[in-house]
Amino acid sequence: MRHFARYLFLLATLLVCLGGMAQNKTWREMHKVKKSETVYGIARQYGVTVDELMKANPDMSVPGYVLKKGDYIFIPYPSGSKAPAAAKPKAVAGNDGALRVGVVLPLHNVDGDGRRMVEYYRGLLMACEDLKKEGLSIAVSAWNVPIDADIYQTLVKDGIDKCDIIFGPLYSKQVKPLSFFVKDNGIKLVIPFSITGGDVDTNPNIFQVYQSPEDFYGRVADHFAYRFKDYNVVVIDCNDKTSDKGVFTFPLRKKLADKGVSCSVTNLTSSDAIFAGAFSAVKPNMVVLNTARSPELNQALARLDELTGSHPSLKVSLFGYTEWLMYVKYNLDRFCKYDTYIPANFYYNEYSSRVRALESRYRAAFNSPMMDYLPRFALTGYDQGMFFLRGLHAQGKNFTGEAEDKRALQTPLHFARAKAGGGYRNQALQFVHYNPDKSISIISF
Repeated sequence: MRHFARYLFLLATLLVCLGGMAQNKTWREMHKVKKSETVYGIARQYGVTVDELMKANPDMSVPGYVLKKGDYIFIPYPSGSKAPAAAKPKAVAGNDGALRVGVVLPLHNVDGDGRRMVEYYRGLLMACEDLKKEGLSIAVSAWNVPIDADIYQTLVKDGIDKCDIIFGPLYSKQVKPLSFFVKDNGIKLVIPFSITGGDVDTNPNIFQVYQSPEDFYGRVADHFAYRFKDYNVVVIDCNDKTSDKGVFTFPLRKKLADKGVSCSVTNLTSSDAIFAGAFSAVKPNMVVLNTARSPELNQALARLDELTGSHPSLKVSLFGYTEWLMYVKYNLDRFCKYDTYIPANFYYNEYSSRVRALESRYRAAFNSPMMDYLPRFALTGYDQGMFFLRGLHAQGKNFTGEAEDKRALQTPLHFARAKAGGGYRNQALQFVHYNPDKSISIISF
């Protein structure tokens, strides 16, 4: 509980920081507390009064507050000095001050949803911190909206109707009320995760980041059929009755048939002769499984090892699913051996210097590493914050998100209008390619 209280304090501190620095820059810098430092000593060091220091850091007035080594506090401008004017957003219509950001997500430590959204929120705040260095003025407000919350109670809170953009919600049942609210108040709404419902089709204020399986795999099938039109495609039935990957294999087989691309079907339990008969000795072969599960993947890899061991002249590649990114640490060598392509709308590159730098900042700020999920939620929040807030600052009400920002750390984004008069759906798609030479490349569409 003590650790939870500490990260809530850090969240509150960052929120105060962003609100202050964005609206009127009432603090001039951050100070990292050293061992044995006191509030009085820090105030004296910077030439401010204890009262001024406490006003800049409201948590100091909370009963039981203790100044601790490693904490960050905000140093205000001394009385009588004039803080520099905050940069104004260039093109946010009707907004002469800060870009006003709202967050409507479960921000708690009750369950996994809350912990993941806290991490996402932290990443969003880190984006705001970096955008401040680019001259943006940002004020952030957040509302904890758990799964059992009455979102209508949130929508009457002070200030939420003044937001320029809102990130949320997490749960589908909360989308409809929030959708009406943002349309009535001229607010952009970013729905960052998986939801059901077609509000984006009718509401021009909505940006739907999540791509439904039908949309995503429909586009994957289009690019597959074009890119691998000269291959012999081998679909392996893995006998997984729980699989939902027919959403890809059924339209893929139809597209291949329409384009005249050769496609054969075999079974994971077929005899060696029947299994080998599905492969071409003349064309390169592209193997597709009808499940994303790890056990079936391992069985398929074992069959391919046997096949290529017996027929070393066969050219065999493998096409997978986004879930396979979680299995890379176990299968990297064989993914490279089989020239594997994995479709995804994100890629976590743990070797990227920029990713490592942000992970280090996160660990220092919140005294914990990012959670071991794919995608990384803090990086998701960071990329979305940078994309939407930078775009809204530059284009104001005309922002549509159609131009991809090539600087994304993990999650590239670019949008297209869902339907006439509606909002925008994310179109970002990439194939993560594990090359035979052990390199990894990204093919973006």
